[in-house]
Amino acid sequence: MKQVYNINQDLKEFSSAKEHFIHLVNELQSEQTIEMEHGDVEQIISREGNEILRRLLQAHLDLRSAQEQKQKEMKGSNGDKLTHIRENCERSLMSLFGQVKVRRIGYNMRGKSSVFPMDAELNLPKDKYSHGLRQRVAQEVSKNSFDAAVESIKQTTGGKVPKRQIEEITTEISQDFVKFYENQPSNSFEESSDPLIMSEDAKGIVMRQESLREATRKAAEKKSTKRKARLNKGEKRNRKRMAMVGAVYSIERNYRTPEEIMGVEKSEEKARVKPRARARNKRVWASVERDHNVVTDEIFEEALSRDPEKRREWVMLIDGHNDQLKNIRSSMKRYNVAVLLILDFIHVLEYLWKAAYCFYKAGSDSAEEWVGYRALQILKGNASHVAGGMRRSATLRGLSIEKRKAVDKCADYLLKYKEMLKYEEYLAAGLPIATGVIEGTCRHLINDRMDITGARWGLEGAEAVLKLRSLQSSGDIDAYLDFYKVKSLQRNHEPQYIDPMIKDVA
Repeated sequence: MKQVYNINQDLKEFSSAKEHFIHLVNELQSEQTIEMEHGDVEQIISREGNEILRRLLQAHLDLRSAQEQKQKEMKGSNGDKLTHIRENCERSLMSLFGQVKVRRIGYNMRGKSSVFPMDAELNLPKDKYSHGLRQRVAQEVSKNSFDAAVESIKQTTGGKVPKRQIEEITTEISQDFVKFYENQPSNSFEESSDPLIMSEDAKGIVMRQESLREATRKAAEKKSTKRKARLNKGEKRNRKRMAMVGAVYSIERNYRTPEEIMGVEKSEEKARVKPRARARNKRVWASVERDHNVVTDEIFEEALSRDPEKRREWVMLIDGHNDQLKNIRSSMKRYNVAVLLILDFIHVLEYLWKAAYCFYKAGSDSAEEWVGYRALQILKGNASHVAGGMRRSATLRGLSIEKRKAVDKCADYLLKYKEMLKYEEYLAAGLPIATGVIEGTCRHLINDRMDITGARWGLEGAEAVLKLRSLQSSGDIDAYLDFYKVKSLQRNHEPQYIDPMIKDVA
């Protein structure tokens, strides 16, 4: 059945939007427009259509204003009776469609700030930028620079937000990040027997000097007194602050052999191509503000919310950093959970390649064969034999202490972490042995946005952008923005009234 929409002809508030719509229709029928290319017509519709939308929003706000009921008195947060009433109090609101005016009734008394019930009904922000525009800011700054966000909003909406205000909105809109995830445990439980995979890593972000951690800042201040035209080879200025990156996900078991990993399986086995196991229900995040031990605890809390009874197999992929291991073991004890620690195989390969160049020329087939054979042996559980063998080779070839340094470093690494190098067991159990997810997360969350040429970050701005990028990457941005709007109402409006307006969400 065809639905009929009735428009009340008496609603004078909408007459302006109606007039502009008629104006646009007439322009599209004009002789001048008829001769235009379609791209020029698109520009007209975009510009004038946006103005129609702005007028529609203004009309709705005017209608709400006309229908607002004046109260004899209003009670403030401490029960004071606000008896002084002012009508048609006006404030500006910059929306996705352009600037509009909100007219409403205000209540106050001597020595007290005014309250505006309609502001609470509309959940207006403290500043002039609407929630729709704030959402657009969140989307833009999570992908592009602040300057690019300013230009994109200018080009694709009717709103305008200067750069300084975009930076302020970014920080403000990200403030409920931790609360949002604290509010999720009841919804994050997974009915699954698949392994629960955790991983963490660190990545440096170029910061302004005042935003560096204390030790790095002091080193930077000391270095700044010794100006250099250029840095020596391998030298780095003290200008980065490490961001901790975490990831938690589930993955189906994928049973493989060492030969499959190294690509040396028999021809008949090659024909049986196995589908790659994909990470599922992945949550990733990064923080440059919180300490690494805090992020490690957050990783365990996220895993615990998915498997509160600790029935699944918990696996942590690591790179072997001493502080990282210390934090992980501390969290294992604190949360009373057994976690299988697996050393990232890619890190092992990096040590092997450096050792190979002690014997063979970089890029040579001999170096590649040397690494391939020993990598396969490590995958088969022979890490200790590989460590001893490469040391003997260095001794037999009479390499100096300096020339064999990478060999000894690789051997020490393999022996130190041999309990985490039982790859033949991990592969037979269908577990991942590489930190591809966390490495990809570091590139996406940090490199692709935070390493924009010339960028030097303040702590507050960097943390805010990382939170928004984390929400986007985890697929939680829409749910978060809904949560943020509820919390904004509670922050900005509820404290002004004695009775709560909505039920608390966290």
